[in-house]
Amino acid sequence: MKTKPILNVEDISEVSEPSVLSTDFVQNLINNYRANQLQAINNEMQTSDAHSIWFSLEKLKKLINDIETETQKVDENIKTQDLGIRFYYGAYPKIENWDTMEGYPIPDTYAGKHTLVMIPTISRPDEEGNYLNFDFNPLNPNSYNQISNEGGSVIAMASRNAQIGTLAENHGALVPPEKSNAEIF
Repeated sequence: MKTKPILNVEDISEVSEPSVLSTDFVQNLINNYRANQLQAINNEMQTSDAHSIWFSLEKLKKLINDIETETQKVDENIKTQDLGIRFYYGAYPKIENWDTMEGYPIPDTYAGKHTLVMIPTISRPDEEGNYLNFDFNPLNPNSYNQISNEGGSVIAMASRNAQIGTLAENHGALVPPEKSNAEIF
């Protein structure tokens, strides 16, 4: 059974105008990061950490399509506005622990550098009826339902005990080690 994405690309233009931020605003945010967080990381870890990450449109579209398609296979009533992506900061292992990366096509020049991990989210009510964006795994129907965990509600996928693979995306091109001469900011 082939399912169609929740929202066709052709319909996106009808949803809203393009997102636009002023160049000065973007430059200010990037400068703040580089002057504060990046400097702290570089000084504390005595390294030259990445300051940006690049993902192809193809990879981003595939992740979005996979989230929509796999979600629709489980529950056709889930709406696009209930889905999202959370970006987690992560870090690759140090070079002396690089063997943990076996099977992943990531060069060891990324050792010790930070990265982003994208995890699907679904809007669900918590115990008080407030809608929150819970991490979930579109490949695991059990993760669509709320469960109780000490101190509040979580989606099963968000449990630290989850040992199954999850729909996620990680590897983009980090700068550095990639060259920065193509960046405008």
